[in-house]
Amino acid sequence: MSFEPSTPPIWDARHLRFATDAAGVALWSWNVDTDKISMDERAFSMWGVPNNATVTFEDLSAHIHPTDLDRVRADFAATRALLGAYEIDFRIQVSDEIRWISARGQGNDDGMVGRIMFGVFLDVTQRKQSEEDNELLADEMSHRVKNLLLIASGLTEIASREAATKEDMERDLTNRLTALGRAHDLVHPDPGQDKVAALLGDLLTVLLAPYADKGSFNGRVCISVPNVAVGNLATTTLALVVHELASNSLKYGALSVPGGTLNVSCPAEGNHEVVLLWTERGGPSVAAPTAPAGFGSKMVSRSMTSRLGGSIVFHWPEEGVVATLRMNKDHLAA
Repeated sequence: MSFEPSTPPIWDARHLRFATDAAGVALWSWNVDTDKISMDERAFSMWGVPNNATVTFEDLSAHIHPTDLDRVRADFAATRALLGAYEIDFRIQVSDEIRWISARGQGNDDGMVGRIMFGVFLDVTQRKQSEEDNELLADEMSHRVKNLLLIASGLTEIASREAATKEDMERDLTNRLTALGRAHDLVHPDPGQDKVAALLGDLLTVLLAPYADKGSFNGRVCISVPNVAVGNLATTTLALVVHELASNSLKYGALSVPGGTLNVSCPAEGNHEVVLLWTERGGPSVAAPTAPAGFGSKMVSRSMTSRLGGSIVFHWPEEGVVATLRMNKDHLAA
C-alpha cells in the first residue's frame, strides 16, 4: 500500500479572509513616510470611522480615549525600534461605547515592504472587562477579609464588657462569631447550597445579631420593619451593604462604645419603594468625611444603585450618622 504525499493547502485572498473573519482579526498597513493607514472593512467597523480608502494616524487619534492617547502616540512611534513582535492595548470611543483594541505587528522594520508596515487590530473588550471584573473581585475580597478581622476584634471587645469570667466571655464571643458565620452564609453560601428568600426583618435580625448586647444593656440594636420579602439575589446585595454599615459603626460609630445604639426602621413604604432608616445614637461625635470615598463606600453606593434599583444617602448630625436606604420593591424581591 502506498500513500500519496500530502500537499500543502493553497492560500489565496479568499481563504485568508475566511481565517481572519473567524478569528475576529482586522488588518491594517501603515506607510511610515506619509503616515497613512489602510484598513480592511472590519477595522473601519471596529473603529467606527467611515470606510474610506485610507486614514491617517490623526484620524484614528480622534477616537482614542484621552487617557490613553499620549501613551499610544509614544508607543507607536517607538514600534519601529522594537525587536520582534509588539502589542499595544488601548481604549477607543465609538459613539457612547468604550472598546479595548489591541494593535499587533512586528517592530525593527521587520516585514516592511516599500516603506509600509503591516499589522492587525483585535477587539479585546471582553477580555479587558473580565480582567477588570477579576480585579474588582480581588479588591472586594481583600476589603471583606480586612473588615471581618476588624469585626472579630470589635466583637471581642463587646463580649469583654459584660463578661464576669473568662468562661462567660468565651461563651458570649463564640455565640457572636457563630451568628456572624450565619450572616456570612447569606452572602457566600456553601457550593451547591441555595440561598433562601427571607423576610426583611428576619434578614436584618440575622445580619445584626452579632452586634446586639446580650447582657444588662439589652436593646442596643432595634429593628422595626414591615414584612417585606427579600429574594435570593437581593439577599446577597443587602447583606453586603448591612455588613459594611455595621463594620463602619463598629470601628467609628455607635457600636464602637458601650452606650451606643442602632435603630433600623422603615418610616415609609410605597407601592414601588421600600425606605430603610439606619440611625446611630450615643456614639462618638461624627462629621461628614472630607477625604474621597473609600472602596467600601463606593461598593455600597454602586450596589444600592445597580442591584437594588435605589440609593443610599448619608446625613451627619453630631449625635450620630443617619443613612437612608431606598430600594425598588421589584429589585428587592428578585
